[in-house]
Amino acid sequence: MNRISRNISIIVRSERLIAQRRLAVLRRQTGMMAAAGVAGGVGLLMLNAAGYLALSTVVSPAAAALIVAIVNLAIAAILVSIATNTNAEADVAPVAEVRDLALEDLEAEIKDATDEARELADSVRRMARDPLGLVGSGAIGAIATAVVKNLKK
Repeated sequence: MNRISRNISIIVRSERLIAQRRLAVLRRQTGMMAAAGVAGGVGLLMLNAAGYLALSTVVSPAAAALIVAIVNLAIAAILVSIATNTNAEADVAPVAEVRDLALEDLEAEIKDATDEARELADSVRRMARDPLGLVGSGAIGAIATAVVKNLKK
């Protein structure tokens, strides 16, 4: 029973660590996305104004606005790509392995306990059907041994 409670404890702790790690990664991703959004927004406003003013002297105002918009979209795609690269699976793999081992051990313990309970139930059923049968088989063996010893003498 001690191994069962230990394995259940390991499983619960492992699941909690996995959830905590995944939540930490999610918080970091969210923070990075928010910071990227604010910094990008302010920077892009200034960069857009400067780029548009610089480009509008060389090309038409519509072409300058299109170029600035394409650059903005490329920067946004890069920021999203960096934020989504963070993955918790590498950090969680060892803890998940320990959890899986504990689950396997727990399953084996439960199977052993079930088999033991079945054997006990079968023994009780046999004893209930023939209470002297169990004692009789032991007594017959002892009597047979005594007879064989006496015959040898």
